[in-house]
Amino acid sequence: MTVATVDDLLARDRRDERTVLIDATGRSFDAHWFCTTSWKAGNFLRHAGVREGVTVGVVGEGPLALFAFLGTTLLEGRTRFGPPTDLADDDEFRALVAPVDDLESDRYDLPRGAQRVGYGDAPAEPGIHHFDAGLWSENPSFPPLSIDPDTEILTDGNRTVSHGDVLAAARTIVQEYGIGAGDRVVVHESLTDPRVVTAGVIAPLLANSVIVLTDGNVDPRYEFAVSSSPDSDRTPIDPTTVSF
Repeated sequence: MTVATVDDLLARDRRDERTVLIDATGRSFDAHWFCTTSWKAGNFLRHAGVREGVTVGVVGEGPLALFAFLGTTLLEGRTRFGPPTDLADDDEFRALVAPVDDLESDRYDLPRGAQRVGYGDAPAEPGIHHFDAGLWSENPSFPPLSIDPDTEILTDGNRTVSHGDVLAAARTIVQEYGIGAGDRVVVHESLTDPRVVTAGVIAPLLANSVIVLTDGNVDPRYEFAVSSSPDSDRTPIDPTTVSF
């Protein structure tokens, strides 16, 4: 299969029973569930106004944060993990996906019309969309896509990268490190850096390997670690060496 844009990594023919994701609790998720949940996330975020050219802020490092990114990607939006709290002057900012407690604390100042999408406990405020509930009830299919490789996918506020940029860098990582199908790639660095997302999420998807998200406690049975710190027992992938 030729992968031209990141949405190709979520295509219908990639759905099978191989493990794609392991979360911080050790729970594993297969490719069928992973792709379908990404489609559901895109369908749900469409209701919040996410579309081509807008920015979606995502707070957190767990599976729901990851699916907010993938859903935004399917809608041709760009994701900013860990956005600042003062976003009122960002006219392209369309939605913030974050834990409900963060949204109800009013710590984020959003531009007029931007939507709040919370995950975790059901929100008490009516203006917050509940991401968890939306995912499980949303349509489990997605219309065909034709995304231009130059479409922006990630930003950290200073640097913005496209689908083509990310996939080219991910291919280099897979080839240089020899990441193979079924290998576990644990993400030790923050997703706020697009280079970490590329090395820890996109590269494993490209190689048919396994994304491992961690809160510091992780099963030692993995082959690669996305980390700038040396690891004598595993092969470290230093995100600072990722080049766009």
